[in-house]
Amino acid sequence: MVVLYLCVILIAGCSGGKEQAAGSTVYTQDTLINLPVSDPHTAYMRAEAGQIARNLDAGQLSAQVMLCGIDGKGQLGRDMQILLDECPAGGVILFRYNLDTKPAEIQNLITQASARISAGALAAAPDSGEFPPEGESLPKSKSAAGNESSPGNETKTVLILPFVAVDHEGGQVSRFNKGYAVLPAAAAYSVLARDKGRDGAIAQIEADAFRAGTEISALGINMNLAPVAELLNDYNREFLGSRSYGEEPAFVTDSASAFIRGMDRAGLLCVVKHFPGSAGKDPHLYPSVINAGIDELNVLAAPCISLIRGGQARAVMVSHTLVPARDPAHIASLSPAVMKQWLRDEIGFEGIIICDDFSMVSAGGAAGGKAGSAGSAISAELASLAAGADMIMVWPKDIRSTHRAIQDALSSGKLSVERLREAAAHIIFEKIRMGLANGG
Repeated sequence: MVVLYLCVILIAGCSGGKEQAAGSTVYTQDTLINLPVSDPHTAYMRAEAGQIARNLDAGQLSAQVMLCGIDGKGQLGRDMQILLDECPAGGVILFRYNLDTKPAEIQNLITQASARISAGALAAAPDSGEFPPEGESLPKSKSAAGNESSPGNETKTVLILPFVAVDHEGGQVSRFNKGYAVLPAAAAYSVLARDKGRDGAIAQIEADAFRAGTEISALGINMNLAPVAELLNDYNREFLGSRSYGEEPAFVTDSASAFIRGMDRAGLLCVVKHFPGSAGKDPHLYPSVINAGIDELNVLAAPCISLIRGGQARAVMVSHTLVPARDPAHIASLSPAVMKQWLRDEIGFEGIIICDDFSMVSAGGAAGGKAGSAGSAISAELASLAAGADMIMVWPKDIRSTHRAIQDALSSGKLSVERLREAAAHIIFEKIRMGLANGG
């Protein structure tokens, strides 16, 4: 019965409807996508997200911070079903091997994955608001079937749907079949601005993003790992090329903002990338170092900073780049100085911090130019979470081992419960805002 109920909700979610259970606060897509940071509903939703995170058991909490690749085209195989039952991930990310098929089959894969995940992410929360306090041990892992209320206790069931993500920048970075949700490369809009005017180019970006976003949202996708909001410069030119909107800070900022507006209108959460910047060839495989002082770093990161302070950037992807002026010992994705001190405290970012893929780097790989093993990648992911990241990317073959490693780190104290709850609360807040979680 639970799976059938979830499927009904998932169908509504895929079609753009945001239904909530009777008695719960209703937030519509239109009111939530552009909700001001100062709006009183924001404080309420953040408090609710924190309460939900505090009531997740160790397995659910560890899963919520994972953005997982999944095997399958058109439908989930039995092994993948078991994995998602064990690990109700906070999100899944789809690649070409998942998407190289008909739209109806993509929808079916997403619906199956979301139903599996949501069944395991169901949480029982006391209506009285008496959630486990900070510092108290986590509830023991429990199945969805074990979430019934105890006699005499009034509870509500919290449904948490996963993010369904894709890399869809446009140009060379597209995972879909040719002709589907087409977007030009970012650099094409710089040319358009020169030829037909800046305002026209910005308007075209928003229109194109809305059109493409509407197509992929109809499949059930709700997160886009885009746009690139990096200035094209001597550090990143070889790596980014046509993926950047150009060298002029105001145009890059306004272009990325227009992209976000278009995708927001289509119901997708954008992940702005890469903070604080990229360098070299490919930071997954080669040394990536930005040898710039604090002032120059602020200039390079200006578009990201503007989007954060303007409220458009609700999720940010941190790169594997070393920025010695901020932290000479750790790449950005492993650095508390970058993620906590700079991004959170100084810039004031309150959204989701997602770190770029660790599958090809070890804790020193991006700085040292060596690919890492699966074990070293998991170690780096744990270090990233401890340093301030909220979500980590995990490939299908590593889902079980990573999920267990996070729980082991919680048990041993290597990763604090408070840090993981904080990460989950950032994720769940955005899900509440988007209609992907409710406390009905």
